[in-house]
This record gives sequence, C-alpha cells and structure tokens, in this order.
Amino acid sequence: MAFDRHGNLFVADWNNHRIINVTTKQIVAGGFGKGGAPNQLDGPTDVVYDRITNSFIIADRGNQRVVRWSNGNSEILIQNIDCWGLALDKDGSLYITDTERCEVRCYTKTDRNGFKAIGGNGQGTQLNQLRFPTYILIDDDYSIYVSDSLNHRVMKWPLEAKQGIVVAGGHGQGHSLRQLSYCQGIAVDRFGDVYVADGYNHRVVRWTEYADEGTLVVGGNGKGEQANQLSCPRGLTFGDLGSLYVADGQNHRIQKFIIE
Repeated sequence: MAFDRHGNLFVADWNNHRIINVTTKQIVAGGFGKGGAPNQLDGPTDVVYDRITNSFIIADRGNQRVVRWSNGNSEILIQNIDCWGLALDKDGSLYITDTERCEVRCYTKTDRNGFKAIGGNGQGTQLNQLRFPTYILIDDDYSIYVSDSLNHRVMKWPLEAKQGIVVAGGHGQGHSLRQLSYCQGIAVDRFGDVYVADGYNHRVVRWTEYADEGTLVVGGNGKGEQANQLSCPRGLTFGDLGSLYVADGQNHRIQKFIIE
C-alpha cells in the first residue's frame, strides 16, 4: 500500500491483477485481465509511489518484473526477478525483495543493473541469511527492515551491516506473543516501534526496541470477518494522525485503525 502526495491510498489488488486507488475507487494500473502485455499485470504484490516522478512502481510478480506506471502508460524497469516487496529510500533508490535469491536488491539512478543490499547468502536461518523475504521498509538512516517470512521473523539491517538484527519474532513459528507465523507487511512509527502483519496468526503486533515479545494491536480474535478480526493480513502503512491501514487479505478489505 502507498499514499500519493494528495493523500490517496493505493493498493495492489493481487487476484484482480490491478492497482486500485481506494480513495477514489479508480483503477490506475492493469485491470485488463491477467497477462504480460504492456497494459496488463499478473498477481501484483506491492506498489510504491515515486514522489519525484509522480508515478507508481509495481512488483508485477507473476510476470517476474518491476514496472513503472504513469498516466496510463507502463515501462519495464527490471525483468527476470522474483519480486515481492518494494521500497524507495529518500534518495529515490529502489529496493526489491527477491524471494528466489533470498536477498534484497537495490537499484539506484546510476546503477540499473542493481546490486545485493542484504542477504544473498543462501536460504537459511543465520543472521546473514533470509528465507522467502516479502515486504520491506527503508528508514531515514537507510536501515532495511524485511519480513523474513519463512523464518517467522522481522530483520533490521543497519547501513553497511554484514548481518541483520531480529526486531520481531525469531522464536520459531507459533501463536505466542514471542512468535510470528508467516509475517508480511511492516510499518515503523515515529518512536521506532515495529508493527508486523502476523499473517497466519491473523493479527498485527507491535514490537518495541529490545523487547522479547510483542504487544497485540489489532486482531488476535481468531480468523474472521468481524470488525475485531483479521484474515491473513498482508500490507501495512501509516496514514495521518497515527492511523494504521491494514490490507486484510482474505477478507478482501482495507481496515483503518486509530493507534494510541
């Protein structure tokens, strides 16, 4: 999920192969069925808004490519990549999770071939490894937060670090507040607290720095479609005034929660 400069919220509508402006209820990319044509997408997993070019960058996972979409026109930026999550840093460099290589790759304005930013040491559980990384976030200090999905943990890699730090989970797959189960979207608030979409536990959990367990924020009432329930949450993002938006995956809805 991503906000543009006008406060419109955009979502990757995976099964409908399109990007939706949920604020105005308009299709801004795709919407012509599943496919690899220039006007089509195939299972997009993430979208970011590029304020510099006023365009959208989309992880077109089924087509193994990352595309830029602007004013109804598409441009292929990167091909042959098992993309999932996307993030832009404050300089406009693009970061992409590559689930096949178990790494996050970085593409700058001067290096369109890209380079390994973190991971890339084979699939595994060591602090310099990842296992099916999905969503990512880059903070103002260029630290990379990544949902290390099949390791059921969120990692933080400070700039130029050779290995990551576990900032959420890391105690195996499970249901306790020390554990995660197929973690997905990440958000970080102004205090540095990490919010995680805990996919198969159907909840959002907040982890403060150095905490050994998280605090339940949203859900945690079993899988369901009631207002206090989630069903396989995916993306997370903060809006104005501390509001947290949750892509409630299998409920096919976006939920907004006010976080105190």
